Amino acid sequence: MIFTNRSNPGQQCITSRRFPAEWEPQDAILLAWPHEKTDWLPILNQVMGVYVELICQINRFETVIIIAPELNPVREALQKRDLDFSRVILHQIDTNDTWIRDFGPLTVYANNQPQLLDCNFNGWGFKFPADKDNQATRHLCDTGIFKKVQRFASDLVLEGGSLESNGSETLLTTTACLLNPNRNPHLDKKGLEQRLSELLGCSHFLWLDHGWLAGDDTDSHIDTLARLGPNNTILYIQCDDDQDEHHSALKKMEGQLKRFKTENGQPFRLIPLPMPKACYDGADRLPASYANFLIINNAIMVPTYNDPADARAIKILGRTFPEREIIGIDCRPLLKQHGSLHCITMQLPQGVLQ
Repeated sequence: MIFTNRSNPGQQCITSRRFPAEWEPQDAILLAWPHEKTDWLPILNQVMGVYVELICQINRFETVIIIAPELNPVREALQKRDLDFSRVILHQIDTNDTWIRDFGPLTVYANNQPQLLDCNFNGWGFKFPADKDNQATRHLCDTGIFKKVQRFASDLVLEGGSLESNGSETLLTTTACLLNPNRNPHLDKKGLEQRLSELLGCSHFLWLDHGWLAGDDTDSHIDTLARLGPNNTILYIQCDDDQDEHHSALKKMEGQLKRFKTENGQPFRLIPLPMPKACYDGADRLPASYANFLIINNAIMVPTYNDPADARAIKILGRTFPEREIIGIDCRPLLKQHGSLHCITMQLPQGVLQ
């Protein structure tokens, strides 16, 4: 494939590109620490508690990289915990918020070498300030932490939570997000597929036209609805309650998933995940979803919501990933800002930390 480096338009090279799956070996998980200048301020201690627990669990399996405007609060929160501090890396970088899944680097293998794709982040369609978040990947790369791994800047508005890859040719996403005019209004579906193919190496596109969650600010990110898994698996949210406001849309989503085919023309193995009972902040329903789990080396981090369905979701993920430890993380505080566990993390695949 001819690939043009848009930061240097005169440079062209023949390259093979691949967007690795989340279940492939990782070097680290990247997080952005919550701080007083974010909307977390009213419940900052609760949210920091979630981060500390998540960091402690991830640290058992791999390195954790944390960016924050001030590092002392991070050190103070972690210093009394039983951590392998040789696998904790801190960098002082300012942020607007903490949803690093959407403004952190997307790792792509170019000719089998990792490359960090830095796309534009516009606050999910100019809903929220994003000027600092949009610069975070560049600032992190400027620290030299990634050695010789190249950062590649793209003008495409693209968020990590909107993409699911099987590590081969398949990309699963939603039309509601990627084709929303608040992202890349100059591109239609064909044009966007061409750009994604150039950047990520994908050629088999699965577009979900249905499915949403109340309280979701992202215009239906795929990582709240359906997730690709190994062996041609899709895990997805199923709503059995016909009185629930999501029932009709999620039923249509399920029907579309049943019609999807793999790269080889075979149906996917579909695994439904339950929906937790409705979570509210005042009168506003919050987007609680078990699809927002995180895959790390030898473990799965599962968001829990103090709900009877927590145990069912953990059991289902345990059967789907039998070789990995399943760890629940209470994510109720994260819901207050309309996100969950996967949204606050970004995996860095093998080779990024050289």
